[in-house]
Amino acid sequence: MDFTLNDEQMAIRNTCRDFAEKEIKPLAEKMDATGQFPYELVRQMGELGLLGLPFPEEYGGAGADFLSYCIAIEEISRGDVSVGITMEAHTSLGAMPFYLFGSQEQKERFLPALARGEQLWAFGLTEPEAGSDSGGTQTRATLQDGSWHINGAKAFITNAGTEMTAGVTITAVTGTRPDGRKEITNLIVPKGTSGYSIGSAYKKMGWKASDTRPLAFEDCVVPEENRLGQRGEGFKQFMQILDGGRVAIAALSVGLAQACLDEALSYAKQRKQFGKPISSFQAIQFKLADMATEIELARLMYYKAAWLHMQGQPYAREASMAKLFASETAKRAADQAVQIHGGYGFMDEYPVSRYWRSVKINEIGEGTSEVQRILIAKQLGC
Repeated sequence: MDFTLNDEQMAIRNTCRDFAEKEIKPLAEKMDATGQFPYELVRQMGELGLLGLPFPEEYGGAGADFLSYCIAIEEISRGDVSVGITMEAHTSLGAMPFYLFGSQEQKERFLPALARGEQLWAFGLTEPEAGSDSGGTQTRATLQDGSWHINGAKAFITNAGTEMTAGVTITAVTGTRPDGRKEITNLIVPKGTSGYSIGSAYKKMGWKASDTRPLAFEDCVVPEENRLGQRGEGFKQFMQILDGGRVAIAALSVGLAQACLDEALSYAKQRKQFGKPISSFQAIQFKLADMATEIELARLMYYKAAWLHMQGQPYAREASMAKLFASETAKRAADQAVQIHGGYGFMDEYPVSRYWRSVKINEIGEGTSEVQRILIAKQLGC
């Protein structure tokens, strides 16, 4: 069993780590305070090839493997999770459906600009009444005279309303299956389509510089060829998309957890109480040791899930395990980082305050911790 990263993986890690340290971290506090979307950073990431890492070069991508992509997510998120989730949501949820399920014409039409980072794309699954119950989709689309007529709403959609956003792919009920369940199909809705409206950005507790909005569709009409994949395969498709996305979110969580450890360790070595650095006290040492141990475990879990994915082996269970453990590890790391900082950790001038506010969504987005436990239990035969 070889845990050594190859030359390409190490090069991507080092490039992303350097970019996060020099370009992202200096802007993180301001982005959190203003909530402004980091257009310049996103464009720079596009120029570095980071927004198209897992896609073939023929579609404008970098042709990197899936583990390299997840490592990149970790390092970018270590700089700032708002930037990390912008990258992850665009690649895993926005562009990946085109690559996996799109026709050749759709791939050639949409993927190059997305892979090069010239445009962003969103994925609309969650609805006001359909969160963890992803099969409870209420948005409907009917096929009339060669066009899909869409009516409904989506909630908490990332990257939907930026100046760079070119559109969204949504799930919609398009009929009833023979077994009586909803027939769900994925449809491509370009920005500017009549009847498609993008709501104001949410005011959020964390991830403040990422773009998150509600969407509405009122007799929104797109041509029949805007169907992504086979009719009725939408539920199966987005379940596959979410498996890969959960590994990437695990990587994002590890990046945030590592940032918590970085700050806590640095502070503990500098802060003095009773005449010596608090890092010399066993109570603080134990916290740091536990943080480092859990982070390493979480990192290895997402490495394994990514490796299984690359081998073409089943990895849904490992994806859920990695997402569950990494997100909860990040929460514990953020909590301990604030505790080590004491009263200063409660002040926004210290990064750990921002980390603590941002970490909670990791246990919610792309499948809550409760849902992950349900999925793992099912894999165990329960």
